Amino acid sequence: MHVHVQIVTDLNTPSESDVIRWAQTAASHNKNVTGELTIRIVGENEAAQLNQQWRNRSGATNVLAFPVGTPNTASPLLGDVVICADVANMEARRDEKLQYAHWAHLVIHGVLHLLGYDHGDDKDASEMEALECTMLHDLGYPDPYL
Repeated sequence: MHVHVQIVTDLNTPSESDVIRWAQTAASHNKNVTGELTIRIVGENEAAQLNQQWRNRSGATNVLAFPVGTPNTASPLLGDVVICADVANMEARRDEKLQYAHWAHLVIHGVLHLLGYDHGDDKDASEMEALECTMLHDLGYPDPYL
């Protein structure tokens, strides 16, 4: 799997290599996944604009995922993940989480959405959260839901 990273903010963000490593960790649990995805790290204005346009919700959110088709279809593109640096950094401070642990969680969460995972009901949420916790543990980060 090939990961493109676009950092279009001057705020404090993880390195491109960290973002790629986290995204590949998420994809590695679905061994048959191939293709490309883009992770775009943006400021609050762009995140709010996308959240309004695609979810009809005002204000910026931490992560948005835009899947293209379904994994392993004829398209080599999996989709895009957009992370708002302002919100991600604020949440890490507010919740007293390690900043990179929180960023890793957001990247993994977004990539899992591209791979077809969702948290629309309790069963799906439990499955997705357990997978996130396993991946984060493998990376040496704590459970984000504690």
